[in-house]
Amino acid sequence: MKQCPFLLFLLFSVHFVFSQSEEKPWNFKLGLNAVDTFPTGDASVNLGETEALFESFFDVGAHWNFGGPNLEISRYLSTGLSMGIQGGFNSITKNLRAINEVYPYYNADIFIAFSPLDKKIVMPYLKFGYGLSSFGLNTRSENTFLSKEISKTFLFGFGVDLALSNDFGISIQTSFRNAHERYVPNHFQHQAGFYLDLGLKDSDKDGVPDKSDACPDTPGLKEFEGCPDTDGDKVIDKEDQCPEIAGSVEFNGCPDTDKDGIPDSLDHCPMLSGSLEMNGCPDSDGDGIADDLDECIDEAGPEENDGCPFPDKDSDGVPDKDDLCPDVAGTSENKGCPEESFKIMQAMNGFGELIFFPVDSSQIMGRRTLEVLNQIKSILYENPKIIIIIEGYASADGEERYNRNLSTRRAEAVLNYLVAQGISPFRLEVESYGEDNPIGDNSKPQGRAINRRVQFKLKGN
Repeated sequence: MKQCPFLLFLLFSVHFVFSQSEEKPWNFKLGLNAVDTFPTGDASVNLGETEALFESFFDVGAHWNFGGPNLEISRYLSTGLSMGIQGGFNSITKNLRAINEVYPYYNADIFIAFSPLDKKIVMPYLKFGYGLSSFGLNTRSENTFLSKEISKTFLFGFGVDLALSNDFGISIQTSFRNAHERYVPNHFQHQAGFYLDLGLKDSDKDGVPDKSDACPDTPGLKEFEGCPDTDGDKVIDKEDQCPEIAGSVEFNGCPDTDKDGIPDSLDHCPMLSGSLEMNGCPDSDGDGIADDLDECIDEAGPEENDGCPFPDKDSDGVPDKDDLCPDVAGTSENKGCPEESFKIMQAMNGFGELIFFPVDSSQIMGRRTLEVLNQIKSILYENPKIIIIIEGYASADGEERYNRNLSTRRAEAVLNYLVAQGISPFRLEVESYGEDNPIGDNSKPQGRAINRRVQFKLKGN
């Protein structure tokens, strides 16, 4: 029993191992074995002239003969199932007829092993096999294959693998070997040793070998060929447009919170159901402008006024910006003025179109400009109750704030001239529009020239 300390060392050595798997399909085991005939009580062999020797051998019993090595190689088939070959050697020493006799033992088998667990630290398994066993007792017989020293053998047993590192560990197992031919006694074979799982390279350690891993440098899932699915929506991260928010396959992994058929990643209003034409937003007032861009979502208005209706102070249906008489109700045909007022404003603006200013200037210059202003003065004398608004404009030269101030000075220059000609300042008001509402192309010199102007509107009687 001198081998017992070594056996205990094998049984209790601290190592780590994982069971065979698709990624590490090959398992190699190397260790020692102990052959035990005593528990079987098998002494019924019949080998002719050596019968007395065998009866004596098995009556005494070959109990716990330690030796080795034994070698096992197996291949993973499917979850919990593997198939392999094994072989072992031993030397059995018995004192027969007052003589210490040494008898060589060996076995060679094929087997199937099954474990009900998958990748656990402690892996129990069952083992079934068929092979050859020999005690080598008849030393005088010819040493030929399948001689009377060898018996075909069925085996069944169980074992435990201790899983304590990625690919290396220890294994303990025992098998009952039932000799099919009566040249060899039935016996137990106990084994203990080390084993190693080998397989393919797996750089990211996700259990999927690199050759089958679509994301070899990023740990992932087997069901996605080794690629991760961070949000668990069944769309792998590299194809997921929203990898951290669970969505649907239909929308490439992005959610559609408002269920309007437009994924949140493209939906300008992800919490409000809308239409594709409005980029996922509703159009509450039906003016063709999505609510996220509409400054007046409950009132229909044009796009140029950010979805709001233009003001119409006199409620005549002509917005103030187009109304020559914004304080007096009129008709659209007369640009918001009553018939008589329209004729007055038409005449004044006909003259106003001839009032222009030099670049960066509010100075009234030229005989023609003075003649026009005098004609406007005459219209005001003839209609002493009307109040007019003088609108000043500028071209797009320079900064917008400067141009608005410049347009104010131009309107005031006209007002000051008319006051100097005897028109009451209470009948004149000034508004500045800067670069707004151009009547010419600001990219051309001629267009910029006609944009430096004044226009007139009727405020009221």
